[in-house]
Amino acid sequence: MTKSIILLSGGLDSLVSLGLKRDELNIELGLTFDYGQKSVSKEIEASRKICKYYNIEHKIIKLDWLKAITQTSLVSDKDVPTGMELEDSSNSAKSVWVPNRNGLFLNIAGCFADSYGYNNILIGANKEEAQTFSDNTQDFIDSVNREFEFSAQVKPKVIAPLINCDKNDIVMLALKNNVPLELTMSCYQDGEGHCGICESCSRLKGALEANHDNYYIRVLFNK
Repeated sequence: MTKSIILLSGGLDSLVSLGLKRDELNIELGLTFDYGQKSVSKEIEASRKICKYYNIEHKIIKLDWLKAITQTSLVSDKDVPTGMELEDSSNSAKSVWVPNRNGLFLNIAGCFADSYGYNNILIGANKEEAQTFSDNTQDFIDSVNREFEFSAQVKPKVIAPLINCDKNDIVMLALKNNVPLELTMSCYQDGEGHCGICESCSRLKGALEANHDNYYIRVLFNK
């Protein structure tokens, strides 16, 4: 019987991927990674709630050494990019780049797959972020799948359900399929809720506005 793992940050993309594919791919395990990111406590709490909602196992993987070699704004004292900086995508991407993050996360998930017989590993890679992050592209996913042909006996398949979607599409799919967006935490900052101005918040809020969803704008951004 098919069973799957999902990389779960608690953000929009991983939540919607789980909501859309939970039953079809029999997702049983969510992996959340703690690499010292500013928003880690919020990501873990959101991921726990999401796993509880979908009744799947949740594991937190600590990667303290990754923080030690990371200089970008997600883990350092540098300011994270705001929505006003989205037009300068190259600098924005550089500001939040964590060394080999998705490659590392997928290979760790590959270890779980090989040990426990998981057939698939889901990741929230999408078309919008692929424009600036090479590890969100289909070429990257294909390359990891080729790697697993050699590095894992189980040969798990990496699947990105949202690979052809931008943020507007992702929110539309969430609303259409009753994915509980109130559980998401997509903020880069370490405050209590969504800051509303960081790059990640701006993308989410913009997609909600594009879908004319005032309810979740109020719920997630307290407005």
